[in-house]
Amino acid sequence: MTQPQLLQSQGAQYTRILAVGAARGDLIVPNDDIVGPIDSSDEWIQQRTGIITRTRASQDVLAVDLATTAALEAIERSGIAPELIDAIIIATISNGRQTPSMAAVVAERIGAVPAAAFDLNAACAGYAYGVAQADALIRSGAAHYALVIGAEKLSDMVDPTDRSISFLLGDGAGAVVIGPSDYPGISASVWGSDGRADAVGMNGTLQEYRRGEKEWPTLRQEGQTVFRWAVWDMAKIAKQTLAAAGITPDQLAAFIPHQANMRIVDEFAKQLKLPESVVIARDIATTGNTSAASIPLATHRLLEEHPELSGGLALQIGFGAGLVYGAQVVVLP
Repeated sequence: MTQPQLLQSQGAQYTRILAVGAARGDLIVPNDDIVGPIDSSDEWIQQRTGIITRTRASQDVLAVDLATTAALEAIERSGIAPELIDAIIIATISNGRQTPSMAAVVAERIGAVPAAAFDLNAACAGYAYGVAQADALIRSGAAHYALVIGAEKLSDMVDPTDRSISFLLGDGAGAVVIGPSDYPGISASVWGSDGRADAVGMNGTLQEYRRGEKEWPTLRQEGQTVFRWAVWDMAKIAKQTLAAAGITPDQLAAFIPHQANMRIVDEFAKQLKLPESVVIARDIATTGNTSAASIPLATHRLLEEHPELSGGLALQIGFGAGLVYGAQVVVLP
């Protein structure tokens, strides 16, 4: 019997980011508003993290609302009709519901049904993971246009008395439309996990909370472990990413790392020996650490402040909870 020959899809040879959208929390929260419960000071937070203020969302504003706003701006700027988007990927750890996925809700809200829609959980590396997946889906022919969103409302997940991470976190969403390109616009991705999954994460489970064994789970981190890992190990990953893209640091226009901590960002730049011509994203100073949303938010701000960067190369790298990481070089829209 002759084996029937299956058809397999084949898509565009290259992809690129077409446009970026953003939404930040509607509340500006200065350090002085949060130092009481952690027995700290504005000076201590600025010295340790570089954060002056962080944006947080009002109680009635959900992560999915931020995601929808960011998505609509990215779509409008891309010039691509929503019904042409056939894959929606949302990186988040703060969807208030286990199901439906945030992506499925956004698909309906923006008029992209019946796009494939799913959430992914890679914490602060989530956006880079989403870009890697969108690139692969388009080049394989499984999608033609993809919407990738990083969306977080981390203020719902913090203990105001916790000194390890609570003062770092903010709320926001960043979105990009990715589509086929005549030239390479997204390099090979370098991604993976470190194996130290307990260095950043929740301090309990919903099951333990339901049984009355623990209080509502909130985020915690081992600060020194994460700092050393981010500075030393992630600098190596960044160098691997440049090599995989065939790029040298002096060819970059911008460096857009996850906005974890200003000290990490600055040390990162030193490790990579970036020339002064490379513009470094420092959105954390006024937005805070927004996990999966931080890279697209920082990209949006960078392009608003430096429109001349459009068309240049940017190294973006995400790293965080679960000690997972993802990075690629992209052409800025």
